[in-house]
Parts: sequence; structure tokens; C-alpha cells
Amino acid sequence: MKVKSYLLITSLFILPLLSQAQNKTNKQAAIWTPPKANSWYAGHKWINGSNFIPSTAINQLEMWQAYTFDPQTIDKELGYAEGIGFNAVRVFLHSLAWKADPKGFKQRVAQYLAIADKHHIQTIFVFLDDCWNPNAKTGKQPDPKTGIHNSGWVQDPGNRLNEPGEIAFLQKYVTDVMGTFKHDKRILLWDLYNEPGNGNKGDKSLDLLTKIFIWARAVNPDQPLSVAMWDWSLEKLNAFQLTHSDVITYHDYEDPEKHERVVQILKANGRPVICTEYMARTRNSTFANTMPILKKENVGAVNWGLVAGKTNTMYAWDAPMPNGDEPKVWFHDVFRKDGRPYSQDEANLIMKLNDK
Repeated sequence: MKVKSYLLITSLFILPLLSQAQNKTNKQAAIWTPPKANSWYAGHKWINGSNFIPSTAINQLEMWQAYTFDPQTIDKELGYAEGIGFNAVRVFLHSLAWKADPKGFKQRVAQYLAIADKHHIQTIFVFLDDCWNPNAKTGKQPDPKTGIHNSGWVQDPGNRLNEPGEIAFLQKYVTDVMGTFKHDKRILLWDLYNEPGNGNKGDKSLDLLTKIFIWARAVNPDQPLSVAMWDWSLEKLNAFQLTHSDVITYHDYEDPEKHERVVQILKANGRPVICTEYMARTRNSTFANTMPILKKENVGAVNWGLVAGKTNTMYAWDAPMPNGDEPKVWFHDVFRKDGRPYSQDEANLIMKLNDK
């Protein structure tokens, strides 16, 4: 997902939030204490992997709707991930797929989890999303626009947010899905809301962000809750995300020097830190220059993109290729559909970092 690039995060902004976080933790017993969060993190090997959607799906609806759900491709492509030592993937859900068929949707989630578990991979599930197309519709999804990054990705709820009954519907959706899988050890983390404030929403997303934390705390799952910080200018949203997440997550597509500064500041919070989006080669965010830093710092590393497919994320956000030629340097993604790595050197590095 597109992230604004900032030269630095100053301690004048972040460190006061760390004090707020401690104060709020003392008042809100439902938020995990730092010792509990760190104990949870210590129970896992170094978390690393990718954001995942099968190459046959253009968006979350095509992944999860009954007639386009593709367990064969999911199985094959998670096998690629297992082969280089990835142990986690981040996967987006969608409320409209649940609305169309709640029981079937949960069965497909369970089927997906069985496949991922077979490959020794835990899953970070994402509920809401402020990125890209605000008008999601069920049914046949659009074909990819040639050479355009994420041309068919859809927000959730997007423009439906102000429709009558939408908040109650979203609460029912989150409560049902999380309640069904609240004890499932195959789920690593609940990522409640992807990039709140994106799509020019800004602080307008704070109300829904607040609500989904309340709904999730009421469910009280075994797995931790988090929402990643992604735009350092969104101070109100960042403050809320930092002070209400059990573990700290963030997105960063900057060069390694700036990224490492972000890591060092966020670690001052005393909680585990996981980067749930990074790696945009043409922006100097690569496996070679960033993944070793994250391992050294014991920060989880989840890049954007596993297999190049209908999302077109081999193309950059700001460099479309309308002729559909393969870019000389891929923006995201690790593998081609046939399982060959985009770069064998990258694959070798990932395997080395995972002791394979």
C-alpha cells in the first residue's frame, strides 16, 4: 500500500506518545501489558514473511468469494513461501464476502488456515482498509488494468461507511469472525485496520478505528491486536494506534537508514515491533538492505507481495506501464507464478536469514 515518505520521525513527536501509552496501559487492563506482549513475542521464532493474496485474485473479494476462492493456488504459492523459510503471511479479509455467505466465508477461512498451517505459516488477518477503490461490490471483479499497480484493490468499508446500519453491520462481522477464531493458534495477530486515514480520509477514520478496537477488546481473543502506523503526519491516528495496540506494527518503504531510525524509536516503547509492510525496490527498500537490519533488531519483517499476479504489484505506485511490459526492476513481489524467484540472490539471502 502506498505510504508517504518522511525524512525522519522526531523524538519530540513520538516520545511523548510513549508516556501516554504507559499511562493508558495502566488504566485499561484489556490492553496487553508490555511483559505479556514480550512473552508472546518470545514464544515465536523471528517473524518474517509477506503480505499474501493468490496470484489469481485481483483483490480481497476475489480471494474470498465462494466461486473464485482458489485453494489449489493458495497451497502452491504458500509452498513457495515455506521453501524460503517464511513463517508468516498477512492476509486481508473483506466484510462483503462475509455478508454474502457468513457460514461459507468462515469455512473458507478455516480451509485457508489449514493450508497455511500445513506449510508451517501463521497468518496476520486484516479487517478494515482505507486503501484504493472505495466502492467495493460483490460478484465478478474487474480485470486488471494493464501495467497499473493494484488497479482492483478495494477498501472496506469505503464509501459504505455512512450508509444506515453500516456500523452495526461491521460490528457483527468483526465480532463473528474474530469470535469464531479467537483461540486459533494458526492466527498470529489481528491487524484491525489497514492504513486508517489513507484515501484522503485523514482523522475522519479515527471514529471507526476507535470502534473496531472496542469491538475487538469485547471479543478478547488469545491473539494480540494491532494497527500499523504508516504516515507520520497523522498524529491523532498514530497516537491512538500506538497507545491501543498490544504489539507495535508499522509500514515503511524508505531507505534503510531512515527505516532503522523508525525501528529504534518504536522499540523505545518497550513492546514487540513488527514491520507489516516494506520492500519497494525502486525506492531503495530492498531485502538486501533492510531485512538483515530487521533481523538484527529482532523486528518482524513482512514485505509486500509474494507472487506476481493480478494485483500488478510488480509495477510501482507512481510508474504505470500501460503497454504491460515487465519492469526492469520489480517494485514488489518475490516469485513468478511458476515458483521461480524474481531474484535468486534475494531468495538465497532470505533462506540464509532463516537458516535454511
